[in-house]
Amino acid sequence: MHVMMTVNTAWNIVNFRRPLVEALRASGHEVTVLAASDEAVPVLESLGCRVIGLDLDAKGLSPVEALPLIYRFIRVFRAQKPDVILSYTIKNNLFGAIAAKLTGRRFIPNVTGLGTAFLSGWLLRHVALILYARAFAGLPAVFFQNTDDRDLFLHHGLIRPAQARMLPGSGIDLERFSAAPYPEGEEGPVFLMIARVLRDKGVLEYVEAARLLREKLPAARFRLLGAVDTANRSAIDRQTVESWVNDGLIDYLGTSNDVRPEIARAHCVVLPSYREGAPRTLIEAAAMARPLIATDVPGCRSVVEDGKTGFLCAVRSGTDLARACLEFAALPLDARSAMGQKGRDKMAAEFDQRLVVAAYERAIADVTGQTARQAMRQTARAGI
Repeated sequence: MHVMMTVNTAWNIVNFRRPLVEALRASGHEVTVLAASDEAVPVLESLGCRVIGLDLDAKGLSPVEALPLIYRFIRVFRAQKPDVILSYTIKNNLFGAIAAKLTGRRFIPNVTGLGTAFLSGWLLRHVALILYARAFAGLPAVFFQNTDDRDLFLHHGLIRPAQARMLPGSGIDLERFSAAPYPEGEEGPVFLMIARVLRDKGVLEYVEAARLLREKLPAARFRLLGAVDTANRSAIDRQTVESWVNDGLIDYLGTSNDVRPEIARAHCVVLPSYREGAPRTLIEAAAMARPLIATDVPGCRSVVEDGKTGFLCAVRSGTDLARACLEFAALPLDARSAMGQKGRDKMAAEFDQRLVVAAYERAIADVTGQTARQAMRQTARAGI
């Protein structure tokens, strides 16, 4: 078959969907990636994918941009004629779904998160609900990465129960993200937050917790790894980040193509996000046997078991985040290490990337009838 994958950036496919690409190619399928071009394009091409650039502005849901973007999707879908389209990220899901209906293409979106639209005022949220209802109506399958997002879509009538399918995020490579020895040399504890520097990720609350704990945990380190993303409406500017560093509140680590060394050096990984699909950084940290602290919100609470693999705290509260950090710091070293191992066990049982690949294989077979057609061809060849 010809499988098309569409997402906001090529990097997204390499970083989050590579096992699925490799499985599709190993099964003999042609794979085309439709995404904004970036440094990941050569990697995709080395995997045997054809890459088509997509002009897409990641910000907002402007109706001014919607029609031209739908037209671009229509043009590509008609020219390429994919048997099935796998979609990720908000604009690709919404406007790609509309274009797929207009061109008669099978379309399977993955709701990786609801974005800032669902965290903003009622008007933008209302517009998003209308768009999702129109775009997803009649689709054969819609993947969700946590039950909260699925239940929200069902509650608002955006999908039918038969459409909903669950995934454990994008899955995790348990060999690449293997358990790392728990650090003993640093006095710490060392807390690490891995995220784009956005308000919606809870960066302000993380810094507030660091400020509140300066006297109670003078040896603690609060590290921040992630891009200063000025293109996002909730971005925090670089000058503010530098002021936090100058005040001794955080250590800003910039960006990295490999987060594993920083996770290995941390005692605990923190994500005080306002809402997630399936937080990749928490999944990677848990796979490496690190305890977690995260907000009790959709996505995060699917990964963290409070008191067992980490601690949950109230959303938008630096005070409660500080409470959770203090509770973690009070644990003896062996208890912290055991908590991390329980997180690793959870990832192995529930988030293995092979579960994601198998779910996609079933969905593609269901919506295309490919398994049935293959069986018919095999029967014909055997002369039965």
